Amino acid sequence: MASLAAPRFLSPPSFFATTTTTTTPAVSLLPTPFRFHRPLLLSLSSKLKLKAKPDDAERGGNGAAVLWFKHDLRVDDHPGLVAASKHPMVVPIYVFDHRILSRFSDEMIELVLLAVEDLRRSLKERGSNLMIRFGQAENILLELVKEIKATNIFAEEEVEYDLCSLIDIVEEVLPADPVLGWKPKVTLWRTPFYDIKDLDSLPLFYGDLKKPQVSDISLLNTPQLPSYDIELNWGQLPLKDDVGKFLNSHSTREKENWYSIKDLSADAVFKKDHMKLAGSHGPVVGELSKSKLGGKGQNRDQMQRKRLKNSVFGASKGSIVAGGTKVVLNALAAYLRYLEGTARDDWQEVHRKLRETESRNGASFGALFGSALQLGIISRRRVYYEAVRYEKERNAGFLSPFGYSTASVAAAIDTVCALEWYWLLSYKRQLKKDEPYRNRLWRWNGHLIQYTVVGSDGPAVLLVHGFGAFHEHYRDNLCSIAEAGNRVWAVTLLGFGKSEKPNIIYTELMWAELLRDFIIEVMGQPAHLVGNSMGGYFVSIVGGLWPCLVESIVLMNSAGEVIPGYSSLLFSKEREISGAAWLGSRALLQYLRFSLGSLVKNCYPTRPERADDWLINEMLRAVSFDKNLYYSINLISYDPGSVGVLESVFSFNLSIPLNHLLSRMKDKVLIIQGMQDPIANSSSRLAMVREHCDGIVIKEIDAGHCPHDERPEIVNPIICEWIAGIEKKVHAESFNTSLGSHRT
Repeated sequence: MASLAAPRFLSPPSFFATTTTTTTPAVSLLPTPFRFHRPLLLSLSSKLKLKAKPDDAERGGNGAAVLWFKHDLRVDDHPGLVAASKHPMVVPIYVFDHRILSRFSDEMIELVLLAVEDLRRSLKERGSNLMIRFGQAENILLELVKEIKATNIFAEEEVEYDLCSLIDIVEEVLPADPVLGWKPKVTLWRTPFYDIKDLDSLPLFYGDLKKPQVSDISLLNTPQLPSYDIELNWGQLPLKDDVGKFLNSHSTREKENWYSIKDLSADAVFKKDHMKLAGSHGPVVGELSKSKLGGKGQNRDQMQRKRLKNSVFGASKGSIVAGGTKVVLNALAAYLRYLEGTARDDWQEVHRKLRETESRNGASFGALFGSALQLGIISRRRVYYEAVRYEKERNAGFLSPFGYSTASVAAAIDTVCALEWYWLLSYKRQLKKDEPYRNRLWRWNGHLIQYTVVGSDGPAVLLVHGFGAFHEHYRDNLCSIAEAGNRVWAVTLLGFGKSEKPNIIYTELMWAELLRDFIIEVMGQPAHLVGNSMGGYFVSIVGGLWPCLVESIVLMNSAGEVIPGYSSLLFSKEREISGAAWLGSRALLQYLRFSLGSLVKNCYPTRPERADDWLINEMLRAVSFDKNLYYSINLISYDPGSVGVLESVFSFNLSIPLNHLLSRMKDKVLIIQGMQDPIANSSSRLAMVREHCDGIVIKEIDAGHCPHDERPEIVNPIICEWIAGIEKKVHAESFNTSLGSHRT
């Protein structure tokens, strides 16, 4: 059995989860720039007898406390702040850690700086301050604990794998230091939204999760913090240039080149290719700078834009609400009152941005406030509270059972309720110990993406599922491919499975960019890409646009067409949801709820028993009614956002043919075709491939649309043999190149 990278198991949900153990599960850390590498622990620490600090016991466990801010940049409705305030001394701290900041865009880092500035000001108003440091969080926290003799560190609970790993490191380093004569506690907190006592009772369906009433939500008051009896160096607020220099100091040319691949969008790369074909050499719209915040290649027009007077946005052309909690609350008030009209310039600007970002019904709220919610400048339950309170004001103190009176209120409430639902799903998933492989979370463009990894060494392999599936669809492929000496990742794409389904317009280029960023940020090395159905088309786009990220491609009954004589690129226009797509997606949703089981079984013609209850139920979970709620139109229980994903079916642009996308991957493409595919004529498709695509290997097997899951005992050896052959060829070419260079 292939070795599994051990996950970090979270404690059961409660208002606080306190960790007091001296050891934590081992975490397999990947060799990418964002991984948190554990420091070497002193061998002496294993011989130390850690004990509670004597004067701490006299105070009933209330010694000095450290309040570690990460993605909770507020004092409003902050459980950690309330708990820490009960200690005789509290030191709030924010650490500019390059491993965290490197994930952010320039615009997000600007938002962090504005929020940190406001956070320090708010803490000073309450008798405290915010310590600011640059470096590795675990080392800085250790030094601070020793300096103030802290007995507690308060930090927000996380679900992202990298941040969970960082908390693990902090927990492990603190008790291991031989200077400390006591064992500090790391107390993890979160802001409850739904009243769920036990995650085992989390409903299977979103519709079963009762929306809280405004009377159910109790917001926390901001406490006054205790004064200090020692002098501390609080550090200075950094400027954008300071953060830019700090990030650049932790970068290398190789790393910059690797991450610069993300500087061009997929659409911009298509346009660039089109211009080459047309013989044009003008600038490409959408090309970005390679460094952050004033570094080499910086687009200074973007960085030097000034905020409008009283503007709630980061820059005159910005589209995200930027500032501290008061700024965000002001913008929220303007957003909710969109229908009322206003003479205030700042509110008029919010209304204008709302119209500009309303790509589909309700999408503007996530576009404008998503970053502030991600950084915790405002809590989700504060948004819910304010939206419901305004709704009651409009309706003489009542809430209608038939929906909300304004689209802006509905957008705000639906967004934060959906965010909480997916956070709970992710949180619960990490507690499960009965699965063959552990799930991890990665945040992409602010959204939680589920994935898993099996194996500890070897060539990197990425498995990509088809439309309507999820990474568990490779349930019988992951371990087998890893046992052959590979390290295998499988990802659940945005909008599918238990990954988030945000209210956005989904396109094939968006999913291709997600895969590109996953390879760069999570895998950290070029990979062999394996895709089934629509996933095959997505990996083909990655291979066609960014071939340096791809070692080889394996397509299994892939979507996409072969178009003879194709000589020009039809890059996509901005997508809009038509009335036909809106109506068609809802009709498709109803059809799938009643017919999905038979449709899936038809895709497994040789072994229909492989389309078992587990697989069908997992697919139905996102689009199905709970039988007890079937007759209630207000309690439909599909995952929030699933209708938007289905709408994308009617706006897919598959006009870029496979023969064009795969032309850069000659001799690096394997097609595994199930010849009994009920969705497409396999024989005619393969005939077109053989005639119009060079350097492609084809394997025909007796299976349907999902050969990897229907006949894994046949498909797995084919994939493993293919990867081994490609790797052998790559090593031989590398050796010959090195030998030739040496002779020269």
